[in-house]
Amino acid sequence: MTEHAYIEDIAAHEGKGVTLKGWLYNKTDKGKLQFLLVRDGTGIIQAVVFEDDVSPEGFEAARAVTQESSLIVTGTVRADKRAPGGYELTANAVEIVQLAEDYPITPKEHGVEFLMDRRHLWLRSSRQHAILRVRAEVVRAIRDWLDSHGFINLDTPILTPSSCEDTTTLFETDYFGERAYLAQSGQLYNEAEIMSFGKVYCFGPTFRAEKSKTRRHLLEFWMVEPEMAWADLDECMRVEEELVSYVVQTTLKNRAEELKTLERDTTLLEKVNPPFPRLTYDSAVEILHREGVSIEWGDDLGAPHEVVLAEHFEKPVFVHHYPTQCKAFYMEFDPERPEVCLSVDLLATEGYGEIIGGGQRSASYEYLEQQVEQLGISRQAYEWYLDLRRYGSVPHSGFGLGLERTVAWICGVKHIRETIPFPRLLGRMYP
Repeated sequence: MTEHAYIEDIAAHEGKGVTLKGWLYNKTDKGKLQFLLVRDGTGIIQAVVFEDDVSPEGFEAARAVTQESSLIVTGTVRADKRAPGGYELTANAVEIVQLAEDYPITPKEHGVEFLMDRRHLWLRSSRQHAILRVRAEVVRAIRDWLDSHGFINLDTPILTPSSCEDTTTLFETDYFGERAYLAQSGQLYNEAEIMSFGKVYCFGPTFRAEKSKTRRHLLEFWMVEPEMAWADLDECMRVEEELVSYVVQTTLKNRAEELKTLERDTTLLEKVNPPFPRLTYDSAVEILHREGVSIEWGDDLGAPHEVVLAEHFEKPVFVHHYPTQCKAFYMEFDPERPEVCLSVDLLATEGYGEIIGGGQRSASYEYLEQQVEQLGISRQAYEWYLDLRRYGSVPHSGFGLGLERTVAWICGVKHIRETIPFPRLLGRMYP
């Protein structure tokens, strides 16, 4: 009885008999010779089926098998430099587990809506497979870096009584007769946790009811949010650049084959190492004005502004000290210049824009109480958050890194919808 092997480990079985369990990716019919491209989730290998090497039933299965049918192929592994991955399988048995109907996604070009309606099948393509393998690597690298640098992973609620960001982009739901909202961020809860653990992070889905149809927006996306007690804005930026650099370099190393499949030019990604350039908001506005881009001081930066700014640098660039009026109510203001706050965004290269937003949080009970009152925010919903400034408040900072935008940047993917298995977009909740 031959051993069940995975294609990614096939080199270890050279010259030996193995059994592969997978799906037919494609095939070439040469009469008495059938070339089957078999995938198993870890890779793709060509199985060569000679009529004389298998039973009549096995050869008939090789001739009859259709695209995306599930099958079991047994044979001998041999090296072949011409083959994908450098190895192929000389088959001696082929068994169809389930013969697939005519597969709707073919090698021809399909429209985006057609593919999105069949996202559950589109995931099987080599391109989508490569993107999502990169996504998994990015997740692992993020956790590895944070876990090895003293951060504790603590979960935060998805159902919340209040907002963290823009109250106009909340998904509202009924919570046994009370209003509740899907979380826009776990940050406020992270701020409670750092008073117990020092450095924490949450990593999970977040929700923004934004009526935006752009290549950079999802209604449900994943975000990692580290938060640190006793950390100022400079420390926040240092952690950001070290984390992002580690994630990029680890992915380049471990997912080189997937990036090759995506035909990704990694020249600029290879330069992603600390330190990153730093640009004040004031300087950013000056650059934009010189470039003829319209912006008034006090406006937040949008995607067009971020693209122009990033073009001036070969590494991701920090933009910091935004106007207080365009950032969240909890941001610490600059004591020497209250009209700006100790906030920072990280802009990726190559037009991918903001991948991180964060900064130093206000440690003042009086200031936050004033903010809540001036903005007309529900005092009751935020009473627990104000408590954090009553009992042992300290300077602290944190940030949120958008997983899908980061994956899009590393992969060179133009639309964020391809960076999550089942994207939720304006007007799309199927499949």
